[in-house]
Amino acid sequence: MISRADVRGATSACRAALLDAILHSLPVGVTVTAGDGRLILANEAAADPAPRGGTGKILRAADGRALMVADRRVEALGERLTVTAAVDITDRVRTEEELLRRVSYDELTGLPTRRLVQAHVEDALARARSGERLALAFIDIDNFKHINDFYSHAAGDALLAEFARRIVAPLRATDMAARISGDEFVLVLDPIAGAEDLVEAVHGLTERLAQPFYIEGFEIFASASLGVSIYPDHGGDYETLRRNADSAMYRAKEGRRGAVFFDLAMGRALTARMELEQRLRLAIRDQQFFCAFQPKVDIRTCEVIGLEALVRWRDGHGEIQGPASFISLAIELGLIDEITHQVLAQATAALDTINDAFGPDTTVSINIAARQADNPVFMRSFIAALRATERPHRFMLEVTEDAFMAKGRFQAEILPLLREIGVGVSIDDFGTGYSSLSALADITADEIKIDRSFITDIHLRPRSQSVLKAIESLGTALGMTMIAEGVETFEELAYLQAATRIRYAQGYYFSKPIFLEDAGGRAFDALASRAGADEGRRAPLSSRGPQANRARISGRS
Repeated sequence: MISRADVRGATSACRAALLDAILHSLPVGVTVTAGDGRLILANEAAADPAPRGGTGKILRAADGRALMVADRRVEALGERLTVTAAVDITDRVRTEEELLRRVSYDELTGLPTRRLVQAHVEDALARARSGERLALAFIDIDNFKHINDFYSHAAGDALLAEFARRIVAPLRATDMAARISGDEFVLVLDPIAGAEDLVEAVHGLTERLAQPFYIEGFEIFASASLGVSIYPDHGGDYETLRRNADSAMYRAKEGRRGAVFFDLAMGRALTARMELEQRLRLAIRDQQFFCAFQPKVDIRTCEVIGLEALVRWRDGHGEIQGPASFISLAIELGLIDEITHQVLAQATAALDTINDAFGPDTTVSINIAARQADNPVFMRSFIAALRATERPHRFMLEVTEDAFMAKGRFQAEILPLLREIGVGVSIDDFGTGYSSLSALADITADEIKIDRSFITDIHLRPRSQSVLKAIESLGTALGMTMIAEGVETFEELAYLQAATRIRYAQGYYFSKPIFLEDAGGRAFDALASRAGADEGRRAPLSSRGPQANRARISGRS
């Protein structure tokens, strides 16, 4: 006869066998350790954490928790049983959702990011039936950097948020707007019924964006440039449509036309641009950039007091390219930094020749783009390179007045470092930038170069004469040397000599840029000869060096 104790024992044994089977079949690792750290028990999942058979899914509990639920089939006590395990993964799911949100949505504007809009367009294109069309617009805020610098970065952020709201306001449920970088947005209009509807939508958007923004008590006008491409006319995938819309946007920005639709001519221009980019990168690698020098002249004594180093590019075909053909793209791509370092190296190598021709006090000016001037990383490396020449006092940096904006970094962080090593600073193209009088009052530059637009035909333009007198008074009050740029005729020079106190000038009337590479002094001798022409109306140029008429400078126009 079986006793109750036997029954209890058998039941306990069965229960133990069942629990052991369940424990080892669990898809999650389970370990039991003693107080001293000894391992008492571990199931198979703990010993081998690789994914195991069975099904798993995430379920939401009534209280909102996320549970990972997994099932496994096991054999125990002669039966096929199903073991279900549930693990609370609420914290993990919340973290993953937050990471996905940050990747997919812009924190400042709440708009989708590049990744999400690309997926949206690709999905729309995959679903598009024959004859269906959509439009992709690339939008860029004009002169956003100036707004950031003048008002504040907080004001700039507020402007971006309001800008995004204006873009989104009229959109349909099937449309999408995204912020893909600092001041760049993409708008997808899907579907578009016809050209007239699209033109009307784009026109309405440009009108909304042209209205003033009221930010932190300021009334800010911030226009935008739009480029539009259409599927399937201008591309069959997101990247092609975006690239073509980007190309149209740059055309709009160049012509200040608000919005431009892509056409095939722009496609050819884009191809040419990509080819130029590749050639520029190879030119930097092969050090194909060099200097031409144009003199700065004392118009009272015709003495050369300085030279401006102007970058030139001798391409793979041996042809010399001026900066107009490549400098804007180099700045946009960030290639200008290496080019500027190569210009400094060339100018430094030419100092001995310059000494022989013009004397050891002659300065050499190097142009710095406003974007470079506001980049402390580049400027600190360039200052180190200037110091390494062991003659930094021989150099002057020419920067446009935009670099001196009151809230910019150049004035506060970089200018003191230049002063420390004796490098001069010149405000280039003065009169064409955005500086206010209050900003100019804080500038401690050595030199103002008056833009050529004020000098051309100055003897015939009374309004330009009045502006020039005002600039002259400002420069005198601030203690800065003034140089008139772009002097090309005797009449312009004669006016400067007779009607102003401006002492220095630069331009083709005195000399085209000349190259320091041929021996014999032919270019400088020719320069001196031209200076004495015009039936004696001007004195010949002279140098301050011991060899006033035998400079070792040669050149070509």
